[in-house]
Parts: sequence; structure tokens; C-alpha cells
Amino acid sequence: SEDAGLEFPNQGEIRTGVIASISSSQILVSVGAKSEGVIMGRELEQIPGLERDAFKVGQEIPVYVITPEDSSGNLVLSYVRAREAMGWEVVEKMQESGEPFEGQIEGYNKGGLIVLVHGLRGFIPASQISMARRSMVQGETPDRWAKMISETISVRIIEVDRARRRLILSERAANPESRQSIKERVIDELQEGGTYTGRVTSIADFGAFVNINGADGLVHLSELTWERVQHPSEILEVGQEVKVKVINVDKEKKRIGLSMRALQGDPWHEKVEKFKVGQLVEGTITRLTKFGAFARLEGDIEGLIHISELSENRIQHPKEAVKEGDTLTLRVIRIDSEQRRIGLSLRKVDSSSFADQDMKALAAELKEEDKE
Repeated sequence: SEDAGLEFPNQGEIRTGVIASISSSQILVSVGAKSEGVIMGRELEQIPGLERDAFKVGQEIPVYVITPEDSSGNLVLSYVRAREAMGWEVVEKMQESGEPFEGQIEGYNKGGLIVLVHGLRGFIPASQISMARRSMVQGETPDRWAKMISETISVRIIEVDRARRRLILSERAANPESRQSIKERVIDELQEGGTYTGRVTSIADFGAFVNINGADGLVHLSELTWERVQHPSEILEVGQEVKVKVINVDKEKKRIGLSMRALQGDPWHEKVEKFKVGQLVEGTITRLTKFGAFARLEGDIEGLIHISELSENRIQHPKEAVKEGDTLTLRVIRIDSEQRRIGLSLRKVDSSSFADQDMKALAAELKEEDKE
């Protein structure tokens, strides 16, 4: 049936549901499953009063699946969490595009102003409030911002961190006309391959924006460092001064591609210098795939044993020859510096074609032992 794919909602899933009934204690929502889901308790209380009053039976609303079945057998849903998740997706896209947002000042604290952006609480630090607005206040007490409540404000999103529920806004950065003209000038002047000193202006899940000579360029997550990082905030913070290399300038789309990694020595090349083709090495199997097994070598270098190099006999899957955690003697059969890959073999460990090389390696080891 058409609903076959909707039979079993999964925890964390966001669906579009239809309101089936509304009461003071719960809202029943049909999400295409055999039984209706329920919004109740705290999840019901968290829905803003005006929105809740506007709900009607038959209305479509987004819902987040908290649990497919609680202890009472209920499919438990949340409207607020669904709206929030959708809000994060919108603000991430807005940050990437640099699109300004016009909203109202909803609140304040000692450090700055609070503005709701697509249902999310965004914070404008005092340093990111325009000079004109700051000149209108006096003193350092939090209530100096009080008279600005409900005022319209234009902001730009400068930091999004969904995991930490952090949304930072800037009024100063939300002047698209002047920013655009500056960017056009900088793009004309920038040289691909050039090195510049800039300042981190914004951090997102996909990378960091760095201002060089008055225009923002993107350092993608993959261009931050040779090491593995899950989020730019692990190594960068807004306001930090960094050196970057210009790796791409797109004059048509007005985009600047930057790299911090390109200015760092690649540790992989340094670590791989100790290996050579034909060498016997010790490796620990870290993971299996359909096409082979990955093994970690000395120096935390990872190499691939292709399925054809695991056994003299034909096998359907690497698990027939090895398992995760196995420590094995392996043969280095290929080093591809450009692709940063090492090819390994288990079946060629005792290969006669490497006999001379093995004998020379053994003789060199014995010579070293004699010196000691």
C-alpha cells in the first residue's frame, strides 16, 4: 500500500501529521501509522499559547517522534521539537548564503540582545550591535537594553552550533550593500595561491568563515587541518586570527575558498617515509568492508588490504580471512602519496618474489643488533 513506508515511525524522525482531535490535555495527530500519535504533558505545555489556540482539526503540522511506543503503548510526538529542528536547518542555510534576517528584539541580558529566528533564540553580543544602537544606551546594567524590546532589527547569522544550541547573530554584519561592494573589490584583488592573515567571523557545522581584507571566505571543514575534527569549534573560535591560503575565487558567484590545511605540513607524508614497497609490517585490523580490510600500522597510518590480497583462495567477504582486532604481519605492495593511500597484502607475506628483499632486511636487522 502507499502507506507501507509510514507504518513504523522511528525515534528522532520528523513527519508531517494531521491533527485528529484537540483537548485541554492532549492533541492527537495522525502520522500515517495504524494508531494516532499524541502530544501531551510538557510537550503540549511548551507550544506557545497563540499557536496552540490557532490549531484546528484537519490541519497539517510537523511532528517529531519522541518514542514510537511508551510504557502505555502511545506513539509520543512533539510539535516544538519538530519546529526547532526545521528552524536549525533554515538558519544553517541562511548562514551559508549570508542572507540577512529582519526580526524583533524579544529580550536581553547583560551581554546583549535576544532575537527569535524561525523559532530559535538567537543572541546578539554587545560587540555585534550597531554603533548607532549602542550610542542610544548608557551604563552597564542589563536593563539598559530594555527600551529596545519589540524594536525591529536586521541581523546576519554568524555562528550556528546545533549540538550546543548556540545561535549567534550580528547587526553590524547585516549591511548587505556595503558588504557586497567590499567583497567585489576584494575578489578582484585576491590572488589564488596567495597567503593572507584573517579573522574568524563565523563558525558552522560545515566550516568557518574568515574575513580577509574586508570580505568573508569559507574554510571548509576538510580544509581546516590534516587531523580529523568533527566541528570547527574544536580548533577555532570567533575573533581568532588565522593564516589562510586562497584556493579558489569564484567571481561569478562571489565566493572565496580558503584553506588553513594547505599551509601546514602533511603529517601523513612524514609518517609514511618509514615504509617502502615490499616491506613487511605489523598491522591491526580496524574495520571490514565488502572490498577489503583496513589495517592500522605504526604511526597511526591506515592501509587497505584489498579483498584479492587477503587469501590465495577466492573469498566472498573479508570476514572469511580476518576479523577486527587481528594483529597480522602484512606486506606493503603500494604507496600512493598523491592519494595518501597504502596498499597492503596478507597473501604476499611469504611470496618468493620478495625473498631477496626480506633477506636484505633481515641482514640489516641483525647488523643493527650486533652494533647494540
